[in-house]
Amino acid sequence: MTQLVRVHNFNLSNDGYGSGEGQSLEKPFGHADPTALFAWSGATAHAPTRTEPGGTYGLDDYCTRDWGRNIGAEIMGRNKFGPQRGPWENYDWQGWWGEEPPFRTPVFVLTHHVRPSFTLGDTTFHFLDASPKDALAQALEAADGKDVRIGGGVATVREFLDADLVDTMHIAVAPVELGRGERLWTSPDELVDRFHLERIPSPSGVVHHFFWRR
Repeated sequence: MTQLVRVHNFNLSNDGYGSGEGQSLEKPFGHADPTALFAWSGATAHAPTRTEPGGTYGLDDYCTRDWGRNIGAEIMGRNKFGPQRGPWENYDWQGWWGEEPPFRTPVFVLTHHVRPSFTLGDTTFHFLDASPKDALAQALEAADGKDVRIGGGVATVREFLDADLVDTMHIAVAPVELGRGERLWTSPDELVDRFHLERIPSPSGVVHHFFWRR
């Protein structure tokens, strides 16, 4: 089976931003309200954060459920792991994800300041100072025949797009404007030279954008 490199359930504002300005420990998305970006996913029956029965079904739930399908490893940027910059002051803090992170696979964190790997629940975090191509080679090996998800943030997704290493993408565009922050695109049509694109609106107000290689 061919291994795919996927971006999935990546959330953007209507004006193309994946997070706002002013990221901090208390505000992982800066000035952006994460509820406005992610409410569609949290409302679904298969939301990773759901601990009680219930939730919606339909297109939104299909996309949420598909997030973990056949994923063997994830690559993320340091900003998605946490808000720190520069050398690590210590290794005590272990990311925003709690004692049982939702990934449940090896996760490769791209950073210029490496630190020892560690495991929380079923997730092991590895820290790499590597190019997208070299990081992907390690992730594909660790995925053991399954797909690799490029988890973000925006800068990391753009790096892998610029290196032409992404096979498919699912971008969920929420009906909110951020005005500033980390921007993936000014228009999704910027990518149609390399990808087919289908837009499917959801009753939740989100428009799901599906990209696959031409």
